[in-house]
Amino acid sequence: MKIETIHIKNYKVFRDITLKDLPNMCVVLGANGTGKTTLFDVFAFLQDALNQNVRQALEKRGGFKEVVSRNRLGPIVIEIKYREKSQSPLITYSISLNLINKQPIVESERLQYRLCQRGKTCKLIDFHEGYGRVLSYEHDKNTSKEEMRTEDKELESPDILAIKGLGQFQQFREIAQLRRMIENWHVSDFRINDARESHQAGYAEHLSLHGENIPLVARYIFDKHPDVFNDVLEKMKRSIPGVKQFAADITLDERIVLKFQDGAFKDPFIAKNTSDGTIKMFAYLLLLHDPHPHPLLAVEEPENQLYPDLLMELAEEFRTYSRRGGQVFITTHSPDFVNGVELDELYYLTKKEGFSQIHHATEIPQLKNLVKEGDTPGYLWRQGLFEGAELN
Repeated sequence: MKIETIHIKNYKVFRDITLKDLPNMCVVLGANGTGKTTLFDVFAFLQDALNQNVRQALEKRGGFKEVVSRNRLGPIVIEIKYREKSQSPLITYSISLNLINKQPIVESERLQYRLCQRGKTCKLIDFHEGYGRVLSYEHDKNTSKEEMRTEDKELESPDILAIKGLGQFQQFREIAQLRRMIENWHVSDFRINDARESHQAGYAEHLSLHGENIPLVARYIFDKHPDVFNDVLEKMKRSIPGVKQFAADITLDERIVLKFQDGAFKDPFIAKNTSDGTIKMFAYLLLLHDPHPHPLLAVEEPENQLYPDLLMELAEEFRTYSRRGGQVFITTHSPDFVNGVELDELYYLTKKEGFSQIHHATEIPQLKNLVKEGDTPGYLWRQGLFEGAELN
């Protein structure tokens, strides 16, 4: 499932922005305060609102008044347009949030797509303040066909997303697919100190948002997907000079620790004595070689703690991940990383009158011409050709 358009209105510094024609890998740059972190927070907000409810998701961010754009009363609007497959109809999911009697509610929630016949719109869900209609599929045993029918539904509370409950039922298959897509988004909040800790024996299939389960994921991939683990190991050897071997060992008290073998030393050393860059590169490679990619992967400033020479290679690893089926969003302050990015993958944020604006790099003819002549995007950014997105 690939997102093609994102529209955000009245969400913090995003008074009204639209990202169109999104590629499989989308890299966003911009000066501090232009909204790079806010963009990722929109993804995290949708996930929190689905897993909990809108009120709790807003409270986590200070409440409705802290989230709504300055000097705006609302509503907060988030809309995504996506396709399940490349040839599938374009599906639109939108929510509008507001305050009613000082309580945050889902003012409206819609999931719809346009049918090929005469451009008719098919509304899968259409809810307002906790009440609405949903389109379901009923299987006719006599004809072995499916028939569509509309049902009226009422939610337990108007701050609950309709896709949360309805997405549990396979009769609402498009809703269930959307729910699974958002639930499985990975909005990384990698914390290097958490990643150094050891864990009780066990396994984890996917890297956590903070990265604290690296040893468990490494052990799982080593045991269940040895070819993938060996690929990660070979790339670590090429990326980190002197590193000879990696292992995820179980101690006598059944804890898992990461051990790294340096070619210059006989004994391995554990993760807490390893450089930040080594741990972070290992975490990214585990994440990007996940046998089951996340439908959306969002990583903020991957260049931190890494050698500049590794960044173009890392950009290609992200691109390879996106080709395997997981759409990638990245924010960066690094021209070295941007040098590994294609121009049509690049967006940049600027500010006007206190609010953010989004630009696609391909909109600037001068940039397109210079890249055709051999210049790299990171070099052009360093030269100040992304107007309004100067390096801090």
